[in-house]
Amino acid sequence: MSTFNFSELTPDLILDAIESEGVLVESGLLALNSYENRVYQFVGQDSKRYVAKFYRPQRWSEAQLNEEHSFSLELAEHEVPVVAPLVINGKSLHLYQDYHFALFPSVGGRQFEVDNLDQLEWMGRFIGRIHQVAKTRLFTHRPTINIEDYLVKSVAELQNSQLIPSSLHEAFFTILEQVVTLTRERYHTSDIMRLHGDCHPGNILWRDGPTFVDLDDCRNGPAVQDLWMMLSGERQAQSLQLSTIVEAYDEFCEFNPAQLSLIEPLRAMRMVHYMAWLHRRWQDPAFPQAFAWFAEPKYWEQQILALKEQFSALHETELRI
Repeated sequence: MSTFNFSELTPDLILDAIESEGVLVESGLLALNSYENRVYQFVGQDSKRYVAKFYRPQRWSEAQLNEEHSFSLELAEHEVPVVAPLVINGKSLHLYQDYHFALFPSVGGRQFEVDNLDQLEWMGRFIGRIHQVAKTRLFTHRPTINIEDYLVKSVAELQNSQLIPSSLHEAFFTILEQVVTLTRERYHTSDIMRLHGDCHPGNILWRDGPTFVDLDDCRNGPAVQDLWMMLSGERQAQSLQLSTIVEAYDEFCEFNPAQLSLIEPLRAMRMVHYMAWLHRRWQDPAFPQAFAWFAEPKYWEQQILALKEQFSALHETELRI
C-alpha cells in the first residue's frame, strides 16, 4: 500500500473496521478536517458521538502509534483534559485490512483565544500539568525534534520539487540556506522531554477550559516547543503572553529560561518542515485540492519574504519574561 494512498479506504471498509471492534454505527460518517490522516465522526448505537481516526499508512510504526496512545491515556489518568483513544477489547490501536485506526469520544468546543491573557494563563497551567507527567521518562520509539529531520531532509525534499518556479530558485534557496545555517548554529538543547509536539490553537478546544486533541505529532523535544505556538502579535505583546504562560506553567513544572533562545530556531524549523511536508504529500489527491496555492508562484514569493523576516528574527535577542 502506498504511503499516500487512501483510495482503498471506502465507506464500506470504514464501517466494517469500526464494527469489527463491536461498535455499531447508527448514523454518519461525517468526514472531519484532517489531511495527514482520515478522521470521521459518527453516532453509535448507544446514541453517543464518536470519532474514528485512520492513520496514514507507513507514516508511524505500530510501536510509535501505541506509544502515542499510551501517552494520551497516561495523561488522562492524571486528569489532564486530553482526548484519549478508547480502549476496546483491551487495546486502543486496531488494525483492519492494513489500516491502523482508533476510536475516540467526540468532544466539542471552540478554539481558544490567543490574545486572551486569562485563557493563556489556563493554557500555561495545563501545559505545565502535561509536562509534569511527561518529564518522568522519554519516548522510546517516537522521534526527537532535530536538525536532520526538520531541516536537512526538508531542504533535500524542496530541492527535488518541480513546484518552485525556476525564476525564483536562486532567491528562494539562497535565503533558505541562510536561515538553515543560522538555525543550525542557534538550536542546541540537551534538556528534552515528551511533548504534545503540535500544540497550536487548532489542536486546543475550549469548554470552560482547554481540552487538548491530536497527539499525532508527539515526540521528544524542549519544553518551549509546546509553548511558543500560542504567541501572536508584535514582539511586545508576545513577551507579555509568554510571561503569562510561563508564570502559570511554573505552578506545576519548572521552566528553564535558557530555552527562550530556542523559540526562533524552532519557528524556522517548523516553517521549512511545513513546506517540505506539503511537497511530500502532494501525491495525495486531497493536498492539491486543499492547498492549491502551494503550486502558485505567489506562494513561493511570500515564502521568500517570510524566510527573510525569519532570518532577521534569528538575529534578534530572545523574548524576555
